[in-house]
Amino acid sequence: MNKFPAQLKKMRKETNTTQDDLASKLFVTRQAISKWESGDATPDLANLIKLTDIFNVSLDTLVFGTEEQDAKVDPTQFTYDPRKNRYVRRFGKMNFWDFMSGYWWVILVIILLLGWFPTLWGH
Repeated sequence: MNKFPAQLKKMRKETNTTQDDLASKLFVTRQAISKWESGDATPDLANLIKLTDIFNVSLDTLVFGTEEQDAKVDPTQFTYDPRKNRYVRRFGKMNFWDFMSGYWWVILVIILLLGWFPTLWGH
Protein backbone atom coordinates (compact mmCIF):
# COMPACT_ATOMS: atom_id res chain seq x y z
CA MET A 1 0.00 0.00 0.00
CA ASN A 2 1.34 3.36 -1.06
CA LYS A 3 1.33 5.92 1.73
CA PHE A 4 3.39 8.50 -0.13
CA PRO A 5 0.50 10.70 -1.42
CA ALA A 6 -1.02 11.07 2.06
CA GLN A 7 2.38 11.60 3.68
CA LEU A 8 3.32 14.32 1.19
CA LYS A 9 0.06 16.19 1.68
CA LYS A 10 0.30 15.84 5.49
CA MET A 11 3.87 17.14 5.61
CA ARG A 12 3.09 19.99 3.25
CA LYS A 13 0.14 21.06 5.40
CA GLU A 14 2.12 20.71 8.66
CA THR A 15 4.77 23.09 7.31
CA ASN A 16 2.16 25.52 5.90
CA THR A 17 3.61 25.08 2.43
CA THR A 18 1.41 25.58 -0.60
CA GLN A 19 1.61 23.38 -3.67
CA ASP A 20 2.99 26.38 -5.56
CA ASP A 21 5.73 26.93 -2.95
CA LEU A 22 6.73 23.28 -3.02
CA ALA A 23 6.66 23.21 -6.81
CA SER A 24 9.00 26.21 -7.03
CA LYS A 25 11.46 24.57 -4.60
CA LEU A 26 11.53 21.41 -6.73
CA PHE A 27 11.41 23.18 -10.12
CA VAL A 28 8.24 21.33 -11.13
CA THR A 29 4.70 22.50 -11.81
CA ARG A 30 1.96 22.84 -9.23
CA GLN A 31 0.04 20.24 -11.23
CA ALA A 32 2.89 17.75 -10.66
CA ILE A 33 2.57 18.25 -6.89
CA SER A 34 -1.20 17.81 -7.16
CA LYS A 35 -0.76 14.55 -9.09
CA TRP A 36 1.74 13.27 -6.50
CA GLU A 37 -0.71 14.04 -3.68
CA SER A 38 -3.61 12.37 -5.48
CA GLY A 39 -1.55 9.28 -6.31
CA ASP A 40 -1.89 9.78 -10.07
CA ALA A 41 1.88 10.18 -10.47
CA THR A 42 5.05 9.53 -8.50
CA PRO A 43 8.13 11.77 -8.29
CA ASP A 44 11.47 10.51 -9.49
CA LEU A 45 14.19 9.55 -7.02
CA ALA A 46 15.92 12.93 -7.25
CA ASN A 47 12.72 14.73 -6.22
CA LEU A 48 12.08 12.21 -3.44
CA ILE A 49 15.52 13.00 -2.02
CA LYS A 50 14.83 16.73 -2.30
CA LEU A 51 11.51 16.25 -0.49
CA THR A 52 13.27 14.48 2.42
CA ASP A 53 15.57 17.49 2.70
CA ILE A 54 12.72 20.01 2.50
CA PHE A 55 10.64 18.27 5.17
CA ASN A 56 13.66 17.02 7.16
CA VAL A 57 12.45 13.40 7.30
CA SER A 58 13.84 10.04 6.26
CA LEU A 59 12.89 8.41 2.98
CA ASP A 60 11.16 5.65 4.97
CA THR A 61 8.97 8.21 6.70
CA LEU A 62 8.15 10.02 3.47
CA VAL A 63 7.36 6.94 1.39
CA PHE A 64 6.14 4.36 3.92
CA GLY A 65 4.83 6.59 6.69
CA THR A 66 7.07 5.03 9.34
CA GLU A 67 7.86 6.89 12.52
CA GLU A 68 11.38 8.17 12.96
CA GLN A 69 13.59 5.81 14.93
CA ASP A 70 15.12 7.23 18.11
CA ALA A 71 18.04 4.83 18.13
CA LYS A 72 20.25 3.99 15.21
CA VAL A 73 19.54 0.62 13.62
CA ASP A 74 22.51 -1.68 13.04
CA PRO A 75 22.28 -2.52 9.31
CA THR A 76 24.32 -5.69 9.78
CA GLN A 77 21.66 -7.08 12.13
CA PHE A 78 18.42 -5.47 10.89
CA THR A 79 16.76 -4.61 7.59
CA TYR A 80 13.60 -2.64 6.83
CA ASP A 81 10.64 -4.81 5.78
CA PRO A 82 8.08 -2.59 4.02
CA ARG A 83 5.42 -5.33 4.21
CA LYS A 84 5.62 -5.27 8.02
CA ASN A 85 6.39 -1.53 8.13
CA ARG A 86 9.23 -2.07 10.62
CA TYR A 87 12.80 -3.24 10.99
CA VAL A 88 13.28 -7.00 11.30
CA ARG A 89 16.27 -9.19 12.08
CA ARG A 90 18.27 -9.66 8.89
CA PHE A 91 18.66 -13.42 9.32
CA GLY A 92 15.48 -14.16 11.28
CA LYS A 93 15.72 -16.37 14.33
CA MET A 94 19.05 -18.13 14.51
CA ASN A 95 18.93 -21.91 14.35
CA PHE A 96 21.78 -24.42 14.70
CA TRP A 97 22.80 -24.17 11.02
CA ASP A 98 22.79 -20.37 11.10
CA PHE A 99 25.06 -20.53 14.13
CA MET A 100 27.34 -23.08 12.43
CA SER A 101 27.66 -20.97 9.28
CA GLY A 102 28.46 -17.82 11.25
CA TYR A 103 30.63 -19.33 13.97
CA TRP A 104 32.20 -22.39 12.30
CA TRP A 105 35.59 -21.36 13.60
CA VAL A 106 34.43 -21.67 17.23
CA ILE A 107 33.33 -25.24 16.62
CA LEU A 108 36.65 -25.98 14.90
CA VAL A 109 38.62 -24.62 17.88
CA ILE A 110 36.54 -26.72 20.29
CA ILE A 111 37.11 -29.87 18.23
CA LEU A 112 40.85 -29.20 18.00
CA LEU A 113 41.11 -28.53 21.73
CA LEU A 114 39.20 -31.69 22.56
CA GLY A 115 41.52 -33.64 20.24
CA TRP A 116 44.64 -32.21 21.90
CA PHE A 117 43.51 -32.60 25.51
CA PRO A 118 44.33 -36.33 25.71
CA THR A 119 47.88 -35.60 24.52
CA LEU A 120 48.20 -32.84 27.10
CA TRP A 121 47.10 -35.21 29.87
CA GLY A 122 49.62 -37.85 28.82
CA HIS A 123 47.11 -40.50 27.64
